Amino acid sequence: MSASSKLPPFDPADPLGIDDLLDPEDLAIRDTVRTWAADRVLPHIADWYERGELPGIRELARELGSIGALGMSLTGYGCAGATAVQYGLACLELEAADSGIRSLVSVQGSLAMYAIWKYGSEEQKQRWLPSMAEGSTIGCFGLTEPDHGSDPAGMRTYAKRDGGDWVLTGRKMWITNGSVAGVAVVWAQTDEGIRGFVVPTDAPGFSAPEIKHKWSLRASVTSELVMDAVRLPADAVLPEVTGLKGPLSCLSHARYGIVWGAMGAARSSFEAALDYARTREQFGKPIGGFQLTQAKLADMALELHKGILLAHHLGRRMDAGTLRPEQVSFGKLNNVREAIEICRTSRTILGANGISLEYPVMRHATNLESVLTYEGTVEMHQLVLGKALTGLDAFR
Repeated sequence: MSASSKLPPFDPADPLGIDDLLDPEDLAIRDTVRTWAADRVLPHIADWYERGELPGIRELARELGSIGALGMSLTGYGCAGATAVQYGLACLELEAADSGIRSLVSVQGSLAMYAIWKYGSEEQKQRWLPSMAEGSTIGCFGLTEPDHGSDPAGMRTYAKRDGGDWVLTGRKMWITNGSVAGVAVVWAQTDEGIRGFVVPTDAPGFSAPEIKHKWSLRASVTSELVMDAVRLPADAVLPEVTGLKGPLSCLSHARYGIVWGAMGAARSSFEAALDYARTREQFGKPIGGFQLTQAKLADMALELHKGILLAHHLGRRMDAGTLRPEQVSFGKLNNVREAIEICRTSRTILGANGISLEYPVMRHATNLESVLTYEGTVEMHQLVLGKALTGLDAFR
């Protein structure tokens, strides 16, 4: 028997055989999240996107909590304690449904919950993390401001001591989950440096008006946070960190999920284009039989599966405790940029149908324009890598 006869068949859905790197538990978690997204999101997402709403977000959050998707890579306090690779697989499946759903999970688990889990007091962890893990409490993360995005060190939100209390004043912008959150992790300047505060959203002086008229992440709750002399007790501050290290480490954790998630949006668009190319006939045969279309499909498959392989590699490094922030920047820069290109190329295969919400391609493409910007723009990640490569800081 020849060696070639022993080879497994070529799988267009997994041309590199990446699934061979996954164990049964990895596959079971992926299948659970994929099934949930297929049942609860895909039948409705085009309508939600067109309406610019995410109805039933609280119910969706509780369902995500019930399958262990909220704070899933954290340990204790009702969290699933999953591996980084398993969390990444979940992000890929969620964003294959819609970036807004993955953003809900990322902000809840990798930003708000992670900040409390990593830097909070035991009392803060006990108070907030169990209900956040089950989805009964939604969290948000306030770092970006109207005038300070890529340079968070310039934030103007300020917290000052007043007797035994803190008084928090300022504004945050582009905050996912803000209008539906029960708790906000807000970063502010203090006389001691930048500190994080755990803020119940029913505190007097706190409001979170929703941002409307978005053309991206439309099936997502995006808000402004307004703190008008919000009085907080002394124990509202995160005790275990001072300075930008706190919020930046949270962002690095969330960016890792984006490395996987972007490939979910790309996969969904590629699959739509591949299916369309097999069935759409022009000039007497399916358009997938033409050389130019096959070249597009081959190039998209290359970038899609290289991106998944890169995400998997970074996940293994995170699980081993060896993942550096610069490596996360490598993944975020590459995968989001390539995902957008895959969506655009998929749209050309679908022709005019590519702009219709009957297909997922344009929805993913517009969502990824936000993913490209948030948690570090292309330029910021290029400069992170540039500094790592040269040893020279070009930020200032």
